[in-house]
Amino acid sequence: MRKFEKISFPQFKKDIGDNINLYNLYSLPKRSTKNSAGYDFESLIDFVIKPNETIKIPLGIKVSMDNNNFLMITVRSSMGFKYNVRMVNQVGIIDSDYYNNIENEGHMWLKLQNHGENDYLIRKGDKICQGIFLNYLLVDNEDEILSERTSGIGSTDKEAN
Repeated sequence: MRKFEKISFPQFKKDIGDNINLYNLYSLPKRSTKNSAGYDFESLIDFVIKPNETIKIPLGIKVSMDNNNFLMITVRSSMGFKYNVRMVNQVGIIDSDYYNNIENEGHMWLKLQNHGENDYLIRKGDKICQGIFLNYLLVDNEDEILSERTSGIGSTDKEAN
């Protein structure tokens, strides 16, 4: 089963602040049209990215999905095409075991960089990225994987205990 959820309020307070009104008012990602592949994520806050600046943006969302799924996060095409604003990692991959990890509950973040010549303004509620669910396949001769995810972003770079 695939579903988006808000992070818990304690995680929200830790990562974003204790504004209960903001926590109660932001929306879960949704598709804009009947045939949209991507679920649009909206900004929780207003911000400006100056030329050559990079900014890390909390999404306030976590995602649950089946083990053979992942969520691909991409910048909205209009942001890159019209304004030269990009995700610093170009494409984000959210694995199914990222959900409810002990480090950050599976809270997803977006990091954008402005490669354009003008300030780029985002207002609360503006669509800032999209997520697309995909299945993946495994090779038949894969060695047994002994480690399990124990924390958040970048945790699979760490050696297993």
